[in-house]
Amino acid sequence: MIHHHLSIQARFRPETLERVLRVARHRGFQVCAMNMAQTANGDRVNIELTVASQRPVDLLSVQLSKLLDVAGVEIQQLASQQTGA
Repeated sequence: MIHHHLSIQARFRPETLERVLRVARHRGFQVCAMNMAQTANGDRVNIELTVASQRPVDLLSVQLSKLLDVAGVEIQQLASQQTGA
């Protein structure tokens, strides 16, 4: 499986994290690690997501970008790695 690291900026709402996780699952990605932090003013959230799949990460990135509360998705290419499984 190939691991990818995504950085997601979104509006802070209770359902935002659930939607991000649902899209990842529906697109065939396994969530390996996740970190979420609110910005200082509390209306935005930064989500760091590490996912694994044989599928291209662009499939996930495009779908996450379409979510209403997501302001931006950035693929961190340096964190991609292949594991023998």
